[in-house]
Amino acid sequence: MTFKTADLCDEFSEHLQIAEQGLRNFGGKKSFSGKIVTLKLFEDNSLVREALENDGTGQVLVVDGGASLRCALLGDILAGKAVKNNWDGIIINGCIRDSADIVLMDIGVKALATHPLKSVKKGAGESGVPVTFSGVIFRPGEFIYADEDGVIVSSKKLI
Repeated sequence: MTFKTADLCDEFSEHLQIAEQGLRNFGGKKSFSGKIVTLKLFEDNSLVREALENDGTGQVLVVDGGASLRCALLGDILAGKAVKNNWDGIIINGCIRDSADIVLMDIGVKALATHPLKSVKKGAGESGVPVTFSGVIFRPGEFIYADEDGVIVSSKKLI
């Protein structure tokens, strides 16, 4: 499926939420879309691992990591699981690591920054709840479209 967020904005802007800039591209796939799956957590990527071990066909994992810049919530091992389980993309309000490896993988990844330290693993957090960051409310089951120009969210499938 080929799309440009700019074209989708031209056609559907009154029905979209458009994320504020700040998320950087890290994955090998620069354009990705799918149904939103959400996690809300802080400096603990246990739920990220759990989610990415499931079939992600047609889905994008949106992780509100509280904008922490003190550790990474995704690295090459979890990104590899995401590719293996057919996730279309991952968007993290936080950091990733192993960026040189992730950029070679066939998955879209957007995050705030990189950080070499891994997160703790305590199993804390919530899944399947609306999360808010970058000026957007990401609701489970809604649709996300991301490319080099930005991230947009729609309550209905656009393409």
